[in-house]
Amino acid sequence: MVSRVVFGRGSFNQLDDILSLKRKGRNAPFIFYVDDVFKGNHWLTSRITLSYKDKIIYVPTKEEPSTGQIDQLVEDIILEYSELPSGIIGIGGGTVLDIAKAVSLMLTNKGESKDYQGWDLIKHAAIYHVGIPTISGTGAEVSRTTILTGPVRKLGINSDYTPFDQVILDPELTKDVPKDQWFYTGMDCFVHCVESLTGTYLNAFSESYGEKAFELCKEIFLGDSLSVEEAQDKLMMASWHGGMSIAYSQVGVAHAMSYGLGYLLGVKHGIGNCIVFDHLEAFYPEGVAIFKEMKAKHNIEIPSGICADLDQSQFDIMIDVALSLEPLWENAIGKNWKTIITRQKLLELYKKM
Repeated sequence: MVSRVVFGRGSFNQLDDILSLKRKGRNAPFIFYVDDVFKGNHWLTSRITLSYKDKIIYVPTKEEPSTGQIDQLVEDIILEYSELPSGIIGIGGGTVLDIAKAVSLMLTNKGESKDYQGWDLIKHAAIYHVGIPTISGTGAEVSRTTILTGPVRKLGINSDYTPFDQVILDPELTKDVPKDQWFYTGMDCFVHCVESLTGTYLNAFSESYGEKAFELCKEIFLGDSLSVEEAQDKLMMASWHGGMSIAYSQVGVAHAMSYGLGYLLGVKHGIGNCIVFDHLEAFYPEGVAIFKEMKAKHNIEIPSGICADLDQSQFDIMIDVALSLEPLWENAIGKNWKTIITRQKLLELYKKM
């Protein structure tokens, strides 16, 4: 679990005080990975104090993080500094938070990041790392994984060393999120809840978090009584609770299939989950019905026809990626999932998207 968390509007202003206790010396910088949407946004960046060799690195987020990108960022740090950083701070959405987690891990574990895609392959604790989400829904601020697209698959570095040491949850930082992005990442949270609460890995601990996030999502996306600020606060809490729920259970069909879309077509995670979940009535009838109600209420058009021009070899690549995520299928279907989920069934589903 994340060992320390601060929540509240304006809590981002506590960052300097939090980091000052963790500085290891003049030659051990803090590296700030910041979503490049904030480049030139002095409302946020002016509150980041740089000392000694500290550096802000703006991260483009049009594409999701790759293993090659992580390896390059790690190499840049090693070549530039004589000591390991005092800490890595990620400020942004799921992409930036995953980059911060992955870099902090790979600074203490030898080899390439692709070698650690999987479950519990990390052997050494990461350096100190802090997560500050500027959009709510992904659960990346609390999860034990960092999703990376590698040379042969899209899969996270899942380990007990992955979660942040410190998280700052300031709902004010989400005030400028575009509506479509707000919906897609919010639905990422909603899908987390549905897949956790209906899965075979469910337990009392994950259920308590999942139920709370599920109710918050319905209040936010189907209710009419919340102010903008209240909705921002509650979605940030839903994201946290949804992330906690899957950290102690697992996701399912939507995530497995969206990884296929992400690997082959570069579809962003939140949008990919929406595209897939829209066609999963057979697996999650109640959840999909609520999702469609939310989609209609907010006049959201989910992209369609993205697989229309794919050939069989491309479908096979997506199917291979999806089927490689065995824990997700076991959670969704059960231990006998391989007798139920066939390549033909997945092909038919992908052709609908």
